[in-house]
Amino acid sequence: MVTVLLPGPLRGEAGGASRLSVTAAGTLRAVLDEVAAHHPRLSRRIRDERGELRRYVNVFVDGEDCRRSGGLATPVGDEAEVQVLPSVAGG
Repeated sequence: MVTVLLPGPLRGEAGGASRLSVTAAGTLRAVLDEVAAHHPRLSRRIRDERGELRRYVNVFVDGEDCRRSGGLATPVGDEAEVQVLPSVAGG
């Protein structure tokens, strides 16, 4: 089972959960598709209308930045940990 870790700002879109268990594996796209099926509001915070990762959201699969390892095609193993981190801006 894949574990998706959510920071505080995104937990409200997942019923307050800090982690989600996902049965889908194979690719990051498959994992996020399952998340979208159960938490559509959370999905809209992570992916845009075309289904691509939003620019300001960083996603790590087992500690590796997915943008450097294949984007949504990044391989995700059965016991992987996916961490979603929205960028923080400020001055």
